[in-house]
Amino acid sequence: MSSTPNDRPNKAFQGPLRSVVILARECFGDAIMLTPLIAALKRRHPDAAIYVIAFRQIIFDFFSSDRNVTAVYHAKRDLKRYFLEFWPKRYDVLFNSKDHRSTSFLMQSRLIRARHKVGYRNNGNEQLFDYLIDMPPGTHESQRNLALLKAIDGQMPATVRPYIPEMPVSKEVADLLGKMPQDSYIGINISVGTPGGHRTFEQWSDLIRSFPDERFVIFSSPGDLEAKRKLEAPHPNVLATPSTRNMYEVWKIVDRLKLLVTPDTSLVHVAACSDRPLVALYRFNPADSRLFAPLSTLQEVIVSPTEDVVDLDNAVVTEAVRNMIGKLSSNQAY
Repeated sequence: MSSTPNDRPNKAFQGPLRSVVILARECFGDAIMLTPLIAALKRRHPDAAIYVIAFRQIIFDFFSSDRNVTAVYHAKRDLKRYFLEFWPKRYDVLFNSKDHRSTSFLMQSRLIRARHKVGYRNNGNEQLFDYLIDMPPGTHESQRNLALLKAIDGQMPATVRPYIPEMPVSKEVADLLGKMPQDSYIGINISVGTPGGHRTFEQWSDLIRSFPDERFVIFSSPGDLEAKRKLEAPHPNVLATPSTRNMYEVWKIVDRLKLLVTPDTSLVHVAACSDRPLVALYRFNPADSRLFAPLSTLQEVIVSPTEDVVDLDNAVVTEAVRNMIGKLSSNQAY
């Protein structure tokens, strides 16, 4: 009697570990949540080569700056380099980091020549994999990725803080950092990557006016730069800041903040890289609230009653920020 994909036993990895290929998901938040795995791999297996396969340019650029990564390849661009340099080789472990059906990820999982392939149970093509990660519902994304280490050598690593790979910093951002005292500004992020995450100009303005004695900086994606400038202009306690060119510049500014206020987007995870205090605004989506929850030690999460954070009452957001400022003041008193 043959077993089904959901009940067949996992195969143990047989060492030594010389190379790992990671298929990276497509969003900045996903990339940041892969860095604890990469750091843990490098710490536990320092001589193993780590290869990242990217499916979007922003992810290729992100990991190309990571000194823990041996090489990054784009599976949809620069195919000449991909097929000539990466494709002919054989690898020890392949990790498909996507936990649901994806044609591109499953095709790469099938074609890349790795002797031990690891994926998630119920990803749509379990027969491709030698080991299926099966975590309890609601397990955080970073912990799910770290389970690859358990698949390799049987032991789950301790929690590892995420990081942003070092990238160039423009003169404009360097000058800004020079005039931002540590722990003196509250950051507000107005940009999101998913529908339902935006607050209105009036809502953000109301929050800023509620704290006339605090100083603020505004974060935005390039597409929201006009909205950022519009929000900076009328408020004397908002410091106008240059547009950032990469995620490392964003992190360098976030690292100096007293507190960050942001919808559920990649900046939630940027804040975790240096354990910055956080007020996070989530849409009503219980799965995302658990899988992509903030990792900052000091945090307050507010969940909208609907799938749109615009429906969070201004007074609720203001009170959450006020409470966090109070906690920070109490911590400083000790």
